[in-house]
Amino acid sequence: MCVTAVESRPAGVLGTSPGHRPFGTRVMAFVALTKPRIIELLLITTVPVMFLAEQGVPSLWLVLVTCVGGYLSAGGANALNMYIDRDIDALMDRTSQRPLVTGMVSPRECLVFGITLGVVSTLFFGLLVNWLSAALSLGALLFYVIVYTMLLKRRTTQNIVWGGIAGCLPVLIGWSAVRNELSWAAVILFLVIFFWTPPHYWPLSMKVADDYARVGVPMLPVVAGNKVVARQIVLYSWVMVGVSLLLTPLGYTGWFYTSVALLAGGWWLWEAHALHARAKSGVTGAKLKEMRLFHWSITYVSLLFVAVAVDPFLR
Repeated sequence: MCVTAVESRPAGVLGTSPGHRPFGTRVMAFVALTKPRIIELLLITTVPVMFLAEQGVPSLWLVLVTCVGGYLSAGGANALNMYIDRDIDALMDRTSQRPLVTGMVSPRECLVFGITLGVVSTLFFGLLVNWLSAALSLGALLFYVIVYTMLLKRRTTQNIVWGGIAGCLPVLIGWSAVRNELSWAAVILFLVIFFWTPPHYWPLSMKVADDYARVGVPMLPVVAGNKVVARQIVLYSWVMVGVSLLLTPLGYTGWFYTSVALLAGGWWLWEAHALHARAKSGVTGAKLKEMRLFHWSITYVSLLFVAVAVDPFLR
């Protein structure tokens, strides 16, 4: 599905002249370009996998440099995403205060900043961690910027499904940082995040569907009714929970991880089916309570990956 280009007001529409950009505010604007809250989620999946790969406590220096490298890489990807999406960000309520829209950062500055972070992060990983992790990090950045932002986001309802692969790669980076190789455990956790991403993001998309519709971005809730979206959420949720339980029979985790995966996954499925029931009955607006699942999805992935880190100590 293709969408037409968006006619938008220029970035910086809210107006910030160079003489009225305090240094401290400018620094915070560049930090905002990296989308720190999103990176928190990426690190939540990276660090616990390092504990699983080590089957104990990994080198704290290695954890530190992996986190720093991951922040730089993801921050560069996010900055480049904002550079590319500055036209639609200016028209969407939820993105109207981003630095390029307000004019706190110029498009050229953003582009240079994003490319610099990408180059520095790749060299940082290669020199201080290993080159496999560097390659995976660079791959995640390029996939997010080119495949998701440039090719998928404005063209297909499957944007967040396949574009979400970039957000799965930190799992592989965490494992490779410790082992300098990959394994089925890392692949399974990669797939957990892959199937987690759509039912995590679609509830938020349901909430802000009007924003996406205004700029012609075909997120699934824009082109399909709530009932269809909720049904897809249920399907992806079942697959996600099922995949999360594969670690134990394959010998990578024990009773603690399994217990958390079953309890947290069971609650997720309850919330997903409840959302589907409300959507199926025609509930709309605030009563749909779609954000309940969105907020729980963050708690779920946090609990699951904490269990990944703790489990080696209880076996």
